[in-house]
Amino acid sequence: MSVHYQRHGDIGVIQIANPPVNALGHAVRSGLVNALKEGIADADAKALVVLADGRTFIAGADIREFGKPPQVPLLPDVITHLEACPKPLIAALHGTALGGGLEVALGCHYRVALAGTRVGLPEVKLGLLPGAGGTQRLPRLVGVERALEMITSGRFVEAEEALEAGIIDAISNAQTPLEAGLAAAQEVLAGTQTPRITGQLPAPAANPQAITATLDRLNQQSPELFSPFRIVEAIQACVDAESLEAGLRRERALFLACMDSPQRAGLIHQFFAARSPHLVPDVEKASAFKHVALIGEHPLFERLQKAAQKAGISLTSASNEATELCLLAPNALRDSGKACPVIALEEIGAGSDSDNALSLIIAENGQIGELVNVSAEPLTQQRVALTLKALRLNIVVSQQNSILRAMHAAIQQASASEKQSALEQASINIAEQGFCYRESDIDLLAVEAFGYPRHLGGPHRQATLSTAAKDV
Repeated sequence: MSVHYQRHGDIGVIQIANPPVNALGHAVRSGLVNALKEGIADADAKALVVLADGRTFIAGADIREFGKPPQVPLLPDVITHLEACPKPLIAALHGTALGGGLEVALGCHYRVALAGTRVGLPEVKLGLLPGAGGTQRLPRLVGVERALEMITSGRFVEAEEALEAGIIDAISNAQTPLEAGLAAAQEVLAGTQTPRITGQLPAPAANPQAITATLDRLNQQSPELFSPFRIVEAIQACVDAESLEAGLRRERALFLACMDSPQRAGLIHQFFAARSPHLVPDVEKASAFKHVALIGEHPLFERLQKAAQKAGISLTSASNEATELCLLAPNALRDSGKACPVIALEEIGAGSDSDNALSLIIAENGQIGELVNVSAEPLTQQRVALTLKALRLNIVVSQQNSILRAMHAAIQQASASEKQSALEQASINIAEQGFCYRESDIDLLAVEAFGYPRHLGGPHRQATLSTAAKDV
């Protein structure tokens, strides 16, 4: 079961177990409702606690359900049930409470968080808005201005700021969410802490200056985006609506408009593209190298050195008996005395004249790198990619020739107004020539390295959609 109920003394505990991040899929949503009913019916439970197993509370909706027919209970209805609980309902947070996870917590009557917990409503990054009461309950706690900033940016908020803002009620130094939740529930029952039903709080005071300032900022920074402007409308509805229920209805309509937007599909495509682009197909049980030599000088080396200790990787400026991998800066001389894999670090605009089996190309903005397998064993490429990822470098793996270089060459020959279409044409050629392991890797590199509009999903996605439209 994804959710189960158990009583600890006079406290009922609703425990979510849906690894790895306790996403709010259908089984979790229905499980929450059923466990809540069990807790309410338990005459010996005077208060209830909601918590989650594993490394985090609820990290959001189950993104795999997006675009599919919705299954009841919908999350807004789950949270309505939570908020209506006749017993004090405490959320014990740890790790992250994001998106629908924070909305679940806002539906509870009291929120305690372990130190280090982060909360946020990052739906805007997927072309959406919080659709389960986030735009109606958060402003009741923090006011219009802070709610606008948090939700339109989608940023994560540290526990200390969340406490100061009133999003959570306490930070616990307990070791586990269960300990924190049980202690908070006893304090509530003893009357030393006071629960609040968020939806029953008064609507926030009108703040037309904050609305105007946010709209001005959005029009200046991202006028082409759809969901941030709908977020502003939803928060304005929180102020203007005659009741919480009316505000929730308006939020739901705006959420569904975002779901129907092509930008939502493009941003979710990018979300999936950014998941595991460093994995080489069909390679299992690979591990990072632990002893790496950085030969020569390059700005990238300073970044790698800062991350090395935390990653448990030893970096040296020359190869020695322990060296397992050498990273060779441009124009640096290779040490021929050590037989280990050598990666040539090459500039994006320069031609490749090395005879190394692996090349590393870094985007000019430094945001992402591409590890190209010219002639190495797949296992070696995978081990190198894992090493670079451990050193905090965002990596895409490819083969034969560099995707970054092919796209860079295409836009060098195009005018400013033609760069987007040049990337789209180049993406088709790259895919046809088989440089990429996944076609979405082309899209990820184009967005992160060349500023292709994220909300379009990427040039290969756009080119494919255009071709499909012509064929209809």
